[in-house]
Amino acid sequence: MIRIFHHYISTVFLALFIVEYCVFFGSMYFGSQLYFYFSITAHWYEENNILIASFLFASSLSLCLAGIGLYRRSIGLKEYELLSRTAIGFSASILITVSTYYFYPQLFIGRGILSIALVVAVFSMLACRFVFNKLAEQSILQKKILVLGCGNNAHKIVKSNNSYIHKGFKIIGCFSSGQEKQIVDSSNMLNEGNLQEIIQEYDIDEIVVALDDRRTIMPVNDLLECKMSGLEVIDLLSFYEREMAYLDLQNLQPSWLVFSDGFAQSGIRTLLKRLIDIVASLTLLILALPIMLLTVIAICIESGFKAPILYRQIRVGENNQNFQVLKFRSMKTDAESQGVQFAKENDDRTTFVGNFIRKVRIDELPQIFNVFKGDMSFVGPRPERPEFVDGFEKNIPFYRERHRVKPGITGWAQLCYPYGANEYDAIQKLQYDLYYVKNYSLFLDLTIILHTVEIILWGKGAR
Repeated sequence: MIRIFHHYISTVFLALFIVEYCVFFGSMYFGSQLYFYFSITAHWYEENNILIASFLFASSLSLCLAGIGLYRRSIGLKEYELLSRTAIGFSASILITVSTYYFYPQLFIGRGILSIALVVAVFSMLACRFVFNKLAEQSILQKKILVLGCGNNAHKIVKSNNSYIHKGFKIIGCFSSGQEKQIVDSSNMLNEGNLQEIIQEYDIDEIVVALDDRRTIMPVNDLLECKMSGLEVIDLLSFYEREMAYLDLQNLQPSWLVFSDGFAQSGIRTLLKRLIDIVASLTLLILALPIMLLTVIAICIESGFKAPILYRQIRVGENNQNFQVLKFRSMKTDAESQGVQFAKENDDRTTFVGNFIRKVRIDELPQIFNVFKGDMSFVGPRPERPEFVDGFEKNIPFYRERHRVKPGITGWAQLCYPYGANEYDAIQKLQYDLYYVKNYSLFLDLTIILHTVEIILWGKGAR
């Protein structure tokens, strides 16, 4: 892992991004050379124009593929869908490239060259992915980890990381100090010898302290010896923050939050985020206006012109201040006649139009006005209703901390976790929200905005 502005990035996926970017650049640049080599016409493009066109092609294609999740380290085997994601990414890239030619004709590249570049890029990318998937299975790219502990925390780590495309770490085994109830399967235990001998025998890269009770059974002297010998020693919370991009609520303590880095809310950063929100909201409002008008017409046709178009709802915002969030109405007008309740899958209260606009997130577009007004930001924890917040704050520790920043239209939890409809889901999403609050930066915001394309196309979190 490499940390950029407090956010952890997989070095393996970063390397894949760089390699494929170079491949895409070469596809256009050498594709033009190949085209004119077999053509009877002379090469009429200037070298600078070819270089700029290659840069544009590689940049648009790489960003589109990143936007649909092909460089996301937490993408699972079930949702990988390489061919469909590749097709969408390439289609979007072509649209961006052709649009750029329209506004900047001097960068125009002929269809023959563009076709060659696309063909070469597709097959080169599939070859890169084939090699990447083979390498991802090899332990050479995985950090060798020894888990100190054999209880519930150790068992949780052993089960983690199994469903991802690239497993960033490999659990070599668990070591017990002999004072903890064993939950981990005996096949995963390494207790033949002392800690130093096991480290040398298995060439351990890092020790993760995952004891259920660190107050009485922490082998401090052994860990100090390992640390002084140059071995990495990390606590459980830092491990999950780095590898899973969330704060493990089950083990989170106030003292860890006090002494950990992050939670920076400087005036300049806040001002810059606000300026970006204003500019982005105005720009998006102009671009989304035709879609919003069509949505208004569709709602009126389905529900009648006297039925409300917008749905206003009280939500909890920054510093626990309530505000009124705007959405296109996607449910029947009597949806809450039985009281406040979570939306659920295949909700029978949703209208036909509402079901569609929820899946593609069109119902969220009026929240642009909330962003422009300053009640919300584009990126942040999703605002929750006061009726739910009151209950969550009583039952879920640190739930109030998610309100330290402005709520957002999209967020880290929406990217990493599906839609939540109960208290358990609220706990899982809170772990990602706390990661965002702790590690907030403009870089993380841009990362989330880029990946929001994936949320819309694949319907993640929509219900």
